[in-house]
Amino acid sequence: MEITVIGGGLAGVEAAHQIARMGGSVVLYEMRPVVSTPAHHTDCLAELVCSNSLKSKELSNAHGLLKEEMRRLSSIVIEAADGSAIPGGKALVVDRERFARRLTEMTQDDPAIRLVRQEAQKIPEGTVIVATGPLTSGPIASEIGVLTGEENLSFFDSISPIIDARSVDHDRAFYASRYSKEGGGDYLNCPLTKDEYDNFYDALISAERVDLRDFEKTSYFEGCLPVEVLAERGRKTLTYGPMKPVGLVDPTDGRRPYAVLQLRKENASGSMLNMVGFQTKMKYPEQERVFRMVPALRNALFLRHGSIHRNTYINAPLILNEKLQSKVMPRVFFAGQLTGVEGYVESTAMGLMAGISALLSAAGKEFQPPPATTCVGALIRYLTTENKHFQPMNVNFGLLEGYSKKNKEAAIETALKDITEWKKTFH
Repeated sequence: MEITVIGGGLAGVEAAHQIARMGGSVVLYEMRPVVSTPAHHTDCLAELVCSNSLKSKELSNAHGLLKEEMRRLSSIVIEAADGSAIPGGKALVVDRERFARRLTEMTQDDPAIRLVRQEAQKIPEGTVIVATGPLTSGPIASEIGVLTGEENLSFFDSISPIIDARSVDHDRAFYASRYSKEGGGDYLNCPLTKDEYDNFYDALISAERVDLRDFEKTSYFEGCLPVEVLAERGRKTLTYGPMKPVGLVDPTDGRRPYAVLQLRKENASGSMLNMVGFQTKMKYPEQERVFRMVPALRNALFLRHGSIHRNTYINAPLILNEKLQSKVMPRVFFAGQLTGVEGYVESTAMGLMAGISALLSAAGKEFQPPPATTCVGALIRYLTTENKHFQPMNVNFGLLEGYSKKNKEAAIETALKDITEWKKTFH
């Protein structure tokens, strides 16, 4: 029983492996490196482009709970992430290159998966999972437009710069994690005084930006705003956001800084550092000029500049049923960020669900999503519930059926019990 998966990102790779593990066979299309994208830099499958953090590891956080549910569902992506993890405090942070290479090798080595390195120009016959992601290429985007009967919704997503760790002035920075009582930490903090912050802010606000012309009318996803767009909301906005100094003490004077720019390891060796929360659409020379106003970054060497790219998703409540099938063409399933979830793990979760659903459908069996008491099930319910103002959504406890702050621990326990029981219904 062969299923076609279009797209070799996180969702596509996850879907392919779920199908293979359940006894199906897969043709997996990935257009790179034949056709490149503005955001990707390698030919590896499942390349992370916005951040190397898969967010919280803690069960008390919805992102941590979602990952644990996926572990219990034998997610290949979470398995690879756990095996590629590097220090990141309470977050699951991975060595980006090792993570992608590991998933690529696992996919290439699976005899049930045939990897085809070419652009899919159309949706083929048979059972198909479309997992082309936010950078869906023109031909498939046109096919999706015809299939859905709705114009694709889109916004712009942005990525943070990466800096050579050796170029940071470590005399003007300190390692610490917020609220850590011990010395050291997983983040390199670059402090600013009030005067330094004010000068930085003024430069940031007035910096020259990439001209998006007509595309500027499109909205940004709130969780990944360019830092200069965020700063426009007020002078102190950044000090309550990505530059908040709360929980940090500068060891040079024993005081809390006025503002802090945090750097996080981009790879296991720590030779590359990611500017946390500093997605930007400033022009490249402006990025260097403005960010070097931070004292610790005065000689910073930029290994990758921040940039902005298109992010496309479908109006899921109108297009999909709870099986992640197209309502008008049931042999076609959608997965990943294209469905209208936001975030690496959320996208992967929808790939996992689509893989299981597509195989069961092809075998003539019924797929019922996990209950909405689970993170995975709650996301599917969000995607398939009527919503006139549908926007991409990260996982959060508010999505869980019956959740309230007073019963948080019970809700976590219920989610894990229910996802374990659900798995028994098809395994």
